[in-house]
Amino acid sequence: MARSRKGSKKERPAARRRKAAAKRAAGFEENSLRQQIAQLLDWNSAHLGFEKVIAGWPEAQRGTRPAGAPHTAWQLVEHMRIGQLDILEFSRNARHVSPQWPSGYWPETEAPPSSDAWERTVKAFRADNEAMKKLILDPKANLFARIPHGTGQTILREALLIADHNAYHLGQLVLLRRLLGAWHD
Repeated sequence: MARSRKGSKKERPAARRRKAAAKRAAGFEENSLRQQIAQLLDWNSAHLGFEKVIAGWPEAQRGTRPAGAPHTAWQLVEHMRIGQLDILEFSRNARHVSPQWPSGYWPETEAPPSSDAWERTVKAFRADNEAMKKLILDPKANLFARIPHGTGQTILREALLIADHNAYHLGQLVLLRRLLGAWHD
């Protein structure tokens, strides 16, 4: 009996070291996941990013819808902004009320009301994207916990939803720009 107690005393410090090492590894893995999700929100790994797609978009073509295209550049960029903001606010604000689906997620006009409206939308899109990255990178934000006011969503799921939604519409913007003859390789 004394022998097993003596052996268990030796195992306790070793077990604590293993537990501490596992905790450090888990922290490293979670930090790595946070970094990868934040990078995904920048879109520059697998496809073109937002900045490259909209850079130098001709003002006269922001509200142009070529034959067969379902949307204009203005409609797509404004839709991306509204959708991203909705997801961000849902992720961090229990009092947030989502727009009416689907009408509240699309602008009423095919063209921006002004050049300033386009610039404000682009600026707000960038700011909301940065805010989501900041939320993802915050070690206090539990990526895996259910959002209390949701129906099973997590912050991780919402960040992936933003990345997926924006990637889809960025593809549409590239195609639209090509159809308009305004693509810059």
